[in-house]
Amino acid sequence: MFLHLCRWLQDNSFIAAINGTSWAAASLEIVHYFSMFVLVGSMMILDLRVLGLVVRRQDATQLANRLFPWIWTSLALNVLSGFLMFAGSAVSYYRNSIFYDKIIVILLAIAANIFVQQKVRKWDRLPAMPGWAKCLAAVSIGLWLGAILAGVEVPALTGVG
Repeated sequence: MFLHLCRWLQDNSFIAAINGTSWAAASLEIVHYFSMFVLVGSMMILDLRVLGLVVRRQDATQLANRLFPWIWTSLALNVLSGFLMFAGSAVSYYRNSIFYDKIIVILLAIAANIFVQQKVRKWDRLPAMPGWAKCLAAVSIGLWLGAILAGVEVPALTGVG
């Protein structure tokens, strides 16, 4: 059933027009990469703050409040542009196991991101960041780096994308 959806997406005239026009495809990639840089950069700043390595003069709650709009806007742009790029070669991605690994790592990174966002205000009221919060921030950084590496590996190893 998923294969049929992939074929339908790939054959959709709107998707084909976007991915078949060089300037539109290039624009889509620029939006995708730029939004990933903003997303990962913003989340890394917050994770590094939880670890106590950056922006020590500002409490984590204030920093999080400033970064959350950037994180969520860039995530939305990244998901949208990624979906449109996926849809253009959906059948090829369907058969690509590295792509599924990338999606799993991204979903885990987003879950860690959501958890950090929900808990950072509570952690900030404590005398010090809990050890497990720091561990989660380190895992979050690793997951985002893994998502980037997996994203690079899909076209490098398989030629898809």
